[in-house]
Amino acid sequence: MTSSCRLMPRLRRLALILLLLLPFAGGLPGRAADPAEIRIGYLRLVESKQQPISLLDEPNDDDGIAGARLGVEDNNGTGRFTNQHFSIEDLRVKPTDDAAAATKSLIDKGIMLIIVDLPPTVLLAAADAARASGATIFDAGSIDDSLREENCRANVIHTAPTRSMLADALAQYLSWKRWQRWLLVTGSHPQDALYADALKRAAKRFGATIVEERVFKDTGGARRTDSGIVQTQRQMPVFTQNAPAYDVLVAADESNVFAGYLPYRTWDARPVAGSAGLVPTSWDPAHDSWGAVQMQNRFIKLAQRRMKAIDMQAWTAVRMIGEGATRTQSADPAKIITYIKSPSFEVAAFKGQKLTLRDWNLQLRQPILLSDGRTVVSVSPQEGYLHQTSELDTLGYDRPETKCKLN
Repeated sequence: MTSSCRLMPRLRRLALILLLLLPFAGGLPGRAADPAEIRIGYLRLVESKQQPISLLDEPNDDDGIAGARLGVEDNNGTGRFTNQHFSIEDLRVKPTDDAAAATKSLIDKGIMLIIVDLPPTVLLAAADAARASGATIFDAGSIDDSLREENCRANVIHTAPTRSMLADALAQYLSWKRWQRWLLVTGSHPQDALYADALKRAAKRFGATIVEERVFKDTGGARRTDSGIVQTQRQMPVFTQNAPAYDVLVAADESNVFAGYLPYRTWDARPVAGSAGLVPTSWDPAHDSWGAVQMQNRFIKLAQRRMKAIDMQAWTAVRMIGEGATRTQSADPAKIITYIKSPSFEVAAFKGQKLTLRDWNLQLRQPILLSDGRTVVSVSPQEGYLHQTSELDTLGYDRPETKCKLN
């Protein structure tokens, strides 16, 4: 048999295949359709912050937004397969600016999914401005419990943990250690008092006793002077002496005035926790479990610095949006939010388990890391703290306790 004879059956089979495909040829597009656009806004407050105690805690110009940008990169990695494209627009406001007007300016551009890093009162103004247009706010920065309780909003989803979640996470670990006698030291600013209230609530919930409360008054003055170490070394032992017997000093110092000076300077040889020493946080640069190392490395490559809690909270908000878009195969913000609020929603965040949303106040459930500034000492909820729905609901206000009424 010649080669041409052997070739004929193959050509006939190829012709038959082409004839079968011919009816469908008209339905094939000339090129891939343009990807569906999902635009995200990022609204943050620009203000001069008090100089931190440590140079390592200096704020960065891209705090928060850097995490959001990494989240957009991750979403677009998936979006190449789902034909979706994500983008983010960064908008900064000053304390004197109108947050409602800034929110409306994003909505006027068609941006209906807005991540914010704002103080509570400013956040509420932004949320109320967004509500009329059907836009949704993702709170990545505020830990204020009232935003999830008496001042909750149906169009605000919270990726930042609450003070009560942070305090409960710390109290669970201190209880596990049997360090149940606390000396509580509170700063003189309003946010310090709110954290102290959360710590008192946590102490009561988990069997701790506050043997004494003291207030450290902020008298101002220079933070870093040549004589600062000498002054601090003399001041802190005197401030903490003559206390009743206690196991651990717990500091409530959100203002970053004094807590950083407490470790190794107390009158009695005792550990420090709360705002210094052993600190509860949603993320830490030292976190290296559950695949977190690759997350840390990708962030360093993007931002040229270590990842902070606010970066992780912003990243998580962007990933929630990406997860909603992927699962619904839609770029419609309303469909994305409906899925995020549904019982089916969950998102991975390098914390050992999937994160889900509390339907009664739209707070993201999440483990809390306990860090000493060098390593992650533990992760709460601690073993043995059980719950009928989720062990994560042992942190913060549970459904029976909530004051939130979503409308």
